[in-house]
Amino acid sequence: MLTHEKIETSNTLMIVLTLLVVSVGGLLEIVPLFFQKSTTTPVNELVKPYDALRLAGRDIYIREGCYNCHSQMIRPFRAETERYGHYSVAGEYVYDHPFQWGSKRTGPDLHRVGGRYSDQWHKIHLLNPRDVVPESNMPAYSWLDRPLNDPNIGAKMSALRIVGVPYTDQEIAEAPKALEGKTELDAVVAYLQGLGQALKQSR
Repeated sequence: MLTHEKIETSNTLMIVLTLLVVSVGGLLEIVPLFFQKSTTTPVNELVKPYDALRLAGRDIYIREGCYNCHSQMIRPFRAETERYGHYSVAGEYVYDHPFQWGSKRTGPDLHRVGGRYSDQWHKIHLLNPRDVVPESNMPAYSWLDRPLNDPNIGAKMSALRIVGVPYTDQEIAEAPKALEGKTELDAVVAYLQGLGQALKQSR
C-alpha cells in the first residue's frame, strides 16, 4: 500500500499520480461541456455562421496575429461590461473554429466592436491607427489594401461543415464569387463589424 512518505520521496511516482489526478479532474470538468446545450447551440437566432467574406477576414485576422494583442472574451465583471458591453457567453462562439478568446490586452477587447464604428473608421484605423487614435501603439497594416485572393474559401467552408458549421452547398459554391472585387481590408472590416452583435442587439 502506498504511503505519503513513499509518494513524496519518489519523484516519478509523484509525477505519475499528479498527472493522473489532473487528467481525471480535467476530464470531469471538460467532457460535460460537450453535452451542455448552452455551450453547443447558438445563444439566439442572430448567431450565424460566418459568410465567405467574414470567414476570409477572420483568417487574415489570425494570419496577422491580431489575437496577440486583442482578446475576444468579456468577463462578467462590472469594470469590463461597462467598458466593452454585455459579457460573453459560450453560445456566441459555437461557429468559431478555433475561438479567439485570448487573455492579452495590449489593445482593447474586440468582442463587442461590431457596429461601434463605421467601416470607414475601421479602414483608416487599420491602415494607420494614429489617424483616428493618436496615442495608439498598434502597428499600421497598410498592406491589407490589396486584392483579396483566397482560392480555398470553398474548401475551408466544406471543412468547417464537417465540424458542425451548417453551410449549405449553395453557400459553398457561391463563396469564391462573394470575394470578387474585395480587398483584404474589406474582409477584415467585415469580420470586425460582425463581432459580438448577437447579444448587443438583444440586450
